[in-house]
Amino acid sequence: MSSTSERRVIRHLRTVEWWSGAWRWAMYAFAAAAATYFLLDRGASGGATFAIVIAAFVIAASLTASKPLAIALFAMPGLMISQRIGIGGADLSVSDAALAAAFGTALLLGQRPYSRPLRQLLWLNLLYQFATLFTVIVNPYLANTFEWFHAWLLVSGALIVGWALGAAGYARTALSVLVFTACVIAAVTLVEAAAGYARGDFGPAAPSWPIPMHKNFVGTAFALAAVVAYLNPDWVAWTKGWSRLAFWMLVAGVVVSQSRQALIGLMAAIMIAVIRRSTSRRSRILVLLLLIPAGWLIVSMVVEQVQSQNQHNSVFQRLDWFREVYLYWRESPVFGHGLRYWREPGSLGYQPPQGELEVLASAGIVGLAAFIVMWIGILLVLWHVDPRFGTLAVAIVLSRIVQAQFDLFWVAAQVSIPFVIAGICLGAMAREERAGPEVGLERAGPRGLTYH
Repeated sequence: MSSTSERRVIRHLRTVEWWSGAWRWAMYAFAAAAATYFLLDRGASGGATFAIVIAAFVIAASLTASKPLAIALFAMPGLMISQRIGIGGADLSVSDAALAAAFGTALLLGQRPYSRPLRQLLWLNLLYQFATLFTVIVNPYLANTFEWFHAWLLVSGALIVGWALGAAGYARTALSVLVFTACVIAAVTLVEAAAGYARGDFGPAAPSWPIPMHKNFVGTAFALAAVVAYLNPDWVAWTKGWSRLAFWMLVAGVVVSQSRQALIGLMAAIMIAVIRRSTSRRSRILVLLLLIPAGWLIVSMVVEQVQSQNQHNSVFQRLDWFREVYLYWRESPVFGHGLRYWREPGSLGYQPPQGELEVLASAGIVGLAAFIVMWIGILLVLWHVDPRFGTLAVAIVLSRIVQAQFDLFWVAAQVSIPFVIAGICLGAMAREERAGPEVGLERAGPRGLTYH
């Protein structure tokens, strides 16, 4: 190595060390401020969850001296917690706080330069952000401005977090933590479902302990994690036994949650996996075993609700909402009513339960056009990525947009998790391209690959 290269490496290491220390102390300060606010203002409400979040920040900040991306790794379980913490009056979830901390870490300590596919995804998201800037200007209220930054964090911020983890060699660890967290929540859901069935209650199941969660939230989270477990890329190198156990546990969680959109998203992702990969006859049989009953379950639930003629069930309620949102959009068709308009007095008091309809009412025709271009562009970019890494990325992102055709779209964890995973795929690919496939992710794995 030349003396110039050595000096450049030394400068880079010193810069990383400086930012690592600065970010560590920033996290200490945040934890101290949050703890003070919690003790003085919130009392005991939500105490356990909030205390765990603060403790995780402190532990992760302590580790940044030796592991610069420790905060980003510690944030992975937090991405799946939707409970609101409401610090300082802001309507934040634990998932939002975890992503923000991870993003700060990834931005300051993550590797550069970004790969070409990642830059393309960031530009596509920037196009959407530029288009929605018009609705922020036309509709000047605080929630509108806040959500503009929040939406950028959920897509670009999540991509950068995933990239930093993958490029640093933590792809396997980060995905393992995400899937394991989902499996723990799925286990609790299955226990609660079994208890309900024993009482004769065959309705949707969702955790009520230790944190109450909605069935559509957990169903979507399980479906996303199930896609990762099903694909189990060779660079992740999980054993077949573990990946199969996780996959079927998560599928069972989706089924007992009775989240139709999660099932449809999971089916779409698996079909993409079958198309993109050369699969054996046994794998095709597995897909049929999953898709046929899942499709039957979805159709039967919808038919049952339609035949009931109950105007208050989810099918008829959604049709009423669609009509109301359409009429409301016509009042401001070009730039919409603003992001999170449903929180403003005098507006429709609910978030539209369909992705494009929500964007249309919020950001108008301009925002919807950019939203469609962004999603088509993202899927095309990921489709052309090396299938070893791109199959998981495109399947997980497609699963999310398919789910959003039947439910809320801009929900913190449900948007950020797919893009974190896509970023991990791109970061892991870039790491392998730089180091060579024989180097992999740091130490030998069971398939002859290496991993962290």
